Order: sequence, then C-alpha cells, then structure tokens
Amino acid sequence: MTAERVSAAFRELYGTAPEGVWAAPGRVNLIGEHTDYNDGFVLPLALPQTARAAVARRADGLLRLHSSDVPGGPVELSLDRLGGRPDRGWAGYPAGVVWALREAGHPVTGADVHIESTVPTGAGLSSSAALEIATALALSDLFGLGLSRLELARLGQRAENTFVGVPCGIMDQTASACCTRGHVLHLDTRELTSRQVPFDLAAAGMRLLVIDTRVRHALADGAYAARRASCEEGARALGVPALRDVDSAELRSALGRLADGTVRRRVRHVVTENQRVAETVARLEAGAIRAIGPLLNEGHASCRDDFEVSCPELDLAVGAAGRAGALGARMTGAGFGGSAVALVEEEDAGRVAEAVAEAFATAGHREPRVFSAVPSAGARRLL
Repeated sequence: MTAERVSAAFRELYGTAPEGVWAAPGRVNLIGEHTDYNDGFVLPLALPQTARAAVARRADGLLRLHSSDVPGGPVELSLDRLGGRPDRGWAGYPAGVVWALREAGHPVTGADVHIESTVPTGAGLSSSAALEIATALALSDLFGLGLSRLELARLGQRAENTFVGVPCGIMDQTASACCTRGHVLHLDTRELTSRQVPFDLAAAGMRLLVIDTRVRHALADGAYAARRASCEEGARALGVPALRDVDSAELRSALGRLADGTVRRRVRHVVTENQRVAETVARLEAGAIRAIGPLLNEGHASCRDDFEVSCPELDLAVGAAGRAGALGARMTGAGFGGSAVALVEEEDAGRVAEAVAEAFATAGHREPRVFSAVPSAGARRLL
C-alpha cells in the first residue's frame, strides 16, 4: 500500500487531489499490561502496519470520511452536529479527533478523508489509535496547528474516551505518535515522559513474533471496566493516588491490608508488572535482549492468574510457542482474545509459528495470523 495509491483512491472518490498523505502505525506492547490507567509504566513499539490517511481541507463545516476496508460511500457529518458517542463504527475514531480539536478551540473547518489501513482490527494492536493519530497529524499540519506529538496523543485519547466511549489509557496513542524505528518506548503514563530504548532484534539475530489469535470474547469490554474499577478500589483502600505509588518492596504489607481477594490480585499484578517493565528496560539497556524472555513469561502468568484477562486461545499460543523454543511469550493488549508476542531466535521463528498453528488446529480453533513485529517509526507525513 503506497502513499501514491492512497492519494489516487482519494482522487477517484472525491474528484480532486488530497493535500497530503499521513501515516500512523499500530503498536504492540512488549510488556506493561493494564498499567497505563494506573499511572504506571509501559513499553510499546510501533508496528510496520499503518493507517494511511489522504486528507484535504474543507471550509464548509462538512466532514467526509471513507475507509477502503468498509463497504459503501463516505460517511458525511456536520461539524456543528458532532456529539459524544455516535453509533458510527470505525468513523467515530477520526470524527472524534475532529470533535476533540474543535472542543480545544482549534479552527478546523471541515475535511475530506480517505483511509486505508493494514493494522489488523480486533487483534489488540491499536488499529483505532492509528486512525486517530493519522487523522490528528494530518489536520494539525493542514490547519497549521503546530501540535506536539504528545498533544496529538492526548487528543486521540480524548476522542476515544469521551467521543467513542472507550475508557482506554494513553499508551496506544502515544506509541502511535512517538515511537521510533529500532526502539521500544519507555513511557511514564503519569508524567507523560518517555525515552527510546534500543531494541534492534535483527542485529541480535532475533525476532518478536506477533500471534493474532483472531478471537475476541464478548465479555472483554465489561471486564475491562471492572478491572479498572478494582484497581481504583485498591488505590483508595491503600490511600495512594494510583497503584503506581505502591512500592514493590512494600507489596506484601500492602496486600495484607486488602480484604477483598480479587482486589488483592489486581493490585499484585499492577505492582509487579511495573517492576517487570523496569527490569526489562534495564536488561535491554545492558544489551541483554535474550534475558527479557523470562520476564515475558512472568508477565503472562500474572495477566492470566492475577489480572485474569487471558483466555484459552492466548494461553495455548503462549504455551505452544514456549514448547517450540521461544525464549519468552505473553499476551499483549487488553486480553480476552487479540494477540500474544513471542521472543524467538531467528532460526526458530518458522518452527515456533508452525507449532502454534498446529496447536490451534488440534484444538479446533481458527488458524492464527503470525507475523514479525519490526520496531518501526511513529506517525509521519508521506506526501
């Protein structure tokens, strides 16, 4: 999918050339799951798969949105009638960005948008954040808003939280906006400070496989909200602003002060997961990429047992990858389906992928989609 092709599709659709083409990637989280809405730490990387948006300004208060992945013509919206939580499917994400920009006082007067995306949907790889950030960057450039990458991420999160109604943290949008090639992004989700940590898998003779289970269990959305509420309950009970403020050295004592067993498990996951992020960064900065494998395994066990957001398909993918020689594997994303990641030696990648596919076939599951996660660049203008 080239920028020229996206531009040509825009011209065919709208009868005029776009003013540019912008891209924003999906992301996979190496480690640091369900920590972002607890003011914690995460370690995502941008994927080569992107949402590409060809965009032109309008001056008549009309927003026209089209996706090559969705049948039918453009979705047409009046900017004066944009409101929260529209039932517009995929179009809610770019429309929410326009709403958030206007709510913030930015003079966006309308746009024609055509989007083509290679980010798998429903796989926990932030296809929605890619749509948001590609749209936000395009409009910032076209309307001369001069927004920083962090401001773009905040706008994307506000669009998803308030306009679409999904209570996500800030990680997905920040990763899509700010990641750089060959690195993972060590993000402090409270301070919104970050640094790039080298993650050159190819130079080390390694790969990070993404295993898209191609399933999503129906309870995911409600369970996400329930876990977030449990974390907030735990923070209140411990008298801290957020679970990020619970010192890992005091974890045993803190857990002893929590009467509810479910809340105890949720707290234990978040505190230990923040520690795993810190240890992963330390090992990567020491050049010990292979040494992060056990941390990935520990992270999956914690997501499965303490946070209870795994599912049989994710557990099967992680287990099969480990038995076939992966150095470490874990679920990634919100859970209840979606994807897992597996750290493997280059020469073992094919065998691990085959073993996972065979395990799924034996269990009667749909064949998973397996591909390599190459740490890639964040949002950028292409044309």
